[in-house]
Amino acid sequence: MNEIDLKGKRGVVTGGAQGIGRAVVERLLRSGASVAIWDRDGDLAAKVAQELGALGQVKTVAVDITDYPAVEKAVAETVTSLGGIDLLVNNAGIAGPNAPVPDYPVDAWRQVIEIDLTGVFLCCRAVVPLMQKQNYGRIVNVASVAGKEGNPNAAAYSAAKAGVIALTKSLGKELAGLDIAVNCITPAAARTAIFDQMTQAHIDYMLSKIPRGRFVAVEEIAAMVAWLLSAENSFTTGAVFDLSGGRATY
Repeated sequence: MNEIDLKGKRGVVTGGAQGIGRAVVERLLRSGASVAIWDRDGDLAAKVAQELGALGQVKTVAVDITDYPAVEKAVAETVTSLGGIDLLVNNAGIAGPNAPVPDYPVDAWRQVIEIDLTGVFLCCRAVVPLMQKQNYGRIVNVASVAGKEGNPNAAAYSAAKAGVIALTKSLGKELAGLDIAVNCITPAAARTAIFDQMTQAHIDYMLSKIPRGRFVAVEEIAAMVAWLLSAENSFTTGAVFDLSGGRATY
């Protein structure tokens, strides 16, 4: 494992209690950062914090990222426990059901957009002022190759992740005059609990599109995220980093 220097940095990982988020939390701790896990499953987050506590300082905040007052409260709790926020990884998300657009449940569409896109916006809205004040910050938004290419029978997820890409580019330009980098990653599917929300046919479809012939490992995603959060990433902002195993065409 390459060493990424995040010593003294204070990070937030949304959806950090499992899957990609958990792998990112562990990688940040091993890189010297202190981390706050923001997750709606407070019990699971507490369990993860206990498991990873030997690696460094880990705090947990039970929060619904679609509730802005709750996000503001989470920021305040994190600043109190860690002393500030330097790094933000917007990872929390859901897949939603698999269905063609004419059959897609309207309530499910709204839920996916609220969590996967609006939640990213709300977390950035609450955290960015802290980064502006200290003239330093690194933000990584977890999008998806689906946001580039659009997966059939996953219109809400694809649309939300496309929105995350555009939000990243917009915010990156807004903050480009400061030492704040805002980037996103577009991974192919990783075998995590999110697969439980998908049909086997959809999982098979995603795998068939990856030239590498396998799903991305969460540790591979965490490695890229760690560098994007480092001080070394001092020039690139508003960019999209591909983790699609060769699938993405742009």
